[in-house]
Amino acid sequence: MKHLFVQGQSKSAPTLLLLHGTGGNERDLLALAEIIAPHASILGVRGNVLENGMPRFFRRLSEGVFDEEDLIFRTQELNEFVAVSAEQYGFARERVIAIGYSNGANIAASLLYHHPNSLSGAILFHAMVPRSGVTIPDLSGVPIFVGAGKRDSLIQPTQTKQLMEHLNAAGASVTEYWTEGGHQLSMEEIEQAKAWYEEKYT
Repeated sequence: MKHLFVQGQSKSAPTLLLLHGTGGNERDLLALAEIIAPHASILGVRGNVLENGMPRFFRRLSEGVFDEEDLIFRTQELNEFVAVSAEQYGFARERVIAIGYSNGANIAASLLYHHPNSLSGAILFHAMVPRSGVTIPDLSGVPIFVGAGKRDSLIQPTQTKQLMEHLNAAGASVTEYWTEGGHQLSMEEIEQAKAWYEEKYT
């Protein structure tokens, strides 16, 4: 997978797995990571699927309707890529936190839904349920921050709330933050994610 790795100053900090939204790339969330966890190592990944020339992490059949078969395949692909990258770059596989926005947040959620111990934490901006009717692995003790907009035209608040219910039911420690905005990522929620990260990891 196309990616970049940036070695952080802190060896004790977790590695941040950066997952962009539709049309983004492996560099999209670098500035965001610098705000949230400036001393952490970074693995930025570009999605392997193209939709009208725009990179994504998995296919969708229509707006908000995922291609589940491709989602499962691409989630496995990403999980294996992170494991290979951990060996290649020498970071702890068991200390990886995903920071995802929109499509990237959805595949981060899919990692949590499908692969035990794939993430030690996650910051999910504007995410929805990746797949219904599955048994989620035990997420006891896994801290997750969910940022969302009350006026998001692409994701209904009920979908984000259902995602949080699933994660909580699996034992995760979920922190939610709602803005008055829409689908666009706001500095307000980034600052809240930074405060959450500092509380949990510093």
